[in-house]
Amino acid sequence: MISGPGVARYALTPGYYLSPLRGEIPFMSQANPSSSSPRRYWATLAILLSVVATALLLHLEGRLWICACGSIHLWSGQICSANNSQHFLDPYSFTHVLHGFLFFWLIAWLLKRVSGSWQLVIAVAIEGLWEVFENTNFIIDRYRSETAALGYNGDTVINSLGDMVCCLIGFLVARRLGWRRSLIAFAILEVALIVWIKDSLVLEILMLVVPVDAIRSWQMCR
Repeated sequence: MISGPGVARYALTPGYYLSPLRGEIPFMSQANPSSSSPRRYWATLAILLSVVATALLLHLEGRLWICACGSIHLWSGQICSANNSQHFLDPYSFTHVLHGFLFFWLIAWLLKRVSGSWQLVIAVAIEGLWEVFENTNFIIDRYRSETAALGYNGDTVINSLGDMVCCLIGFLVARRLGWRRSLIAFAILEVALIVWIKDSLVLEILMLVVPVDAIRSWQMCR
């Protein structure tokens, strides 16, 4: 402490800051915001690698990079058309947002010790694996024979990448909302999709696993 006539002030030791309650404290004892930067960097890189790997595997499966029409649209809203699942986003993109919700619930429950950044990496990687599996001939034929998607020929690569982005967004939204509010949001979006396009994530799963003729007839484009 440096004293003077009516003055009392501290001469701080270099590298320290003054806390009113604890006195001089080293700067290193504060939380360092940049300490997680390398972890986030590697997580971001892992996500990008997952996206690139998924795109290459889909192309090797025979999927087109873009729509056979030769154009690229950010949004295609007609599900009863040849453009469905051929552009970056379409109504079914919202089912992939719900994928993100599901992955958040499962990963947060099963992998509690994994950091948030790497939980997101795992979610995107799983979504990429699903995109590759969904575009196998087995699943495409299953869609064509057991659901209302009679003319479905698989996704384009750009559409699958849009699905992965939607899954990522869904995961982050669910984590932001928390368990209870994300369950409510999931239910609301499911109902909205059923009203809008007569389909949803739950109905997709049902029709792939246990097809119901009444539902398929109701979903048919007319």
